[in-house]
Amino acid sequence: MKGGGTSVPPIYFMTHEVFKIINKKHPKLSWVQDRTIFLTLHGSRAYGTNVEGSDEDFKGVAIPPKEMFFSAYKTFEQVILDGKDEPDSVIFDIRKFISLAANANPNILEVLFTEPSDHVLVTPLGQLLLDNKEIFLSKKVRHTFMGYAISQMKKMKSHRGWLLTPPDHKPTREEFGLEEKPIIDKEQMSAAFAEIRKEMDRAQFNFMDHLSEAVKIQIRESMEEMLSNMKLGTDEQWLGVARSIGFDDNFIEIMQKERRFLAAKRNFDSYLNWKETRNEKRFKDEEKLHYNAKHAYHLIRLTRMAEEMLTTGKVIVKRPDREELLFIRNGGWTYDQLMEYTEKQNDKINQLYIHSITLPEHCNLEKVDKLCIQLIEQSFQTPSHQGRCTW
Repeated sequence: MKGGGTSVPPIYFMTHEVFKIINKKHPKLSWVQDRTIFLTLHGSRAYGTNVEGSDEDFKGVAIPPKEMFFSAYKTFEQVILDGKDEPDSVIFDIRKFISLAANANPNILEVLFTEPSDHVLVTPLGQLLLDNKEIFLSKKVRHTFMGYAISQMKKMKSHRGWLLTPPDHKPTREEFGLEEKPIIDKEQMSAAFAEIRKEMDRAQFNFMDHLSEAVKIQIRESMEEMLSNMKLGTDEQWLGVARSIGFDDNFIEIMQKERRFLAAKRNFDSYLNWKETRNEKRFKDEEKLHYNAKHAYHLIRLTRMAEEMLTTGKVIVKRPDREELLFIRNGGWTYDQLMEYTEKQNDKINQLYIHSITLPEHCNLEKVDKLCIQLIEQSFQTPSHQGRCTW
């Protein structure tokens, strides 16, 4: 983006720093600077919810040189900067970026739909990518954006549990009715759990075609809840699958106890890690609110974006509800308000998913693939320095 006068926007220097650090830390990736086709601000500055001291995050796309497409040894997926005093940055391989976009990855769709004023670098190939960004939108956003939202809610619940009733000791096998030495071999146990999960996934994705969309959503959510919360041992559906595979009840009972023990152990380990690495200022706010307000802010933002996409077909990254989101970020809503709002949003989005005709069920993968091939082929024909946007 060109500046009209002699001054250069401060963001230019930060961008220059991104490539400078990449070249220094990853000398074999020195080509990234010349073959990045798109780079944009991301995160709170792209949402318009940044405050004093907010980080400057960047995300971008690069097309590797030709030899990296044919080499048996040279590979590239992404380069990440996240060290101390480094601008948080990720630059993706075009193929990975497009694959994530086609799967409605929230972070990637947000990158594509950032405001032009937040674009740091756009080459002609970058513009071609942006001109075709609509082909990546589908109803799949219901699952991905709400999936991210639910992950924020689960973090809130975990932190709230630790704040209100912090674990006071490391779980023991005896507490869960288990012998000190496992009765079932670890590899056998892992294989059994993997078989059950595979069977449940098969049921989730292949056996629901004859059901109504509302029922499909309920089944998906129940499975997601089971798998993510590790409450498989008490779920009738899980027991049914385990029995249908041929496991006897004694074996299943031991598996249940092992699962509960491992879940409690993971929770305790996560608690200790949280205590050691938590931001003390943020922790003081959490102590006061009994929840993490940053997680709450993202929770509400993501549910609203999902609703907007299913209603209007638009990805609104720069938030029109900025003030309310900042109010939430500062602890303006109670925990109960947040949970109630999320439940209502979830119900609304489920209905939109069923009835909305704004977005297709899936994006057209042939179009997506054609775009990817076009971008790569043209990158080989165009000298890397041509068309670079400057200030």
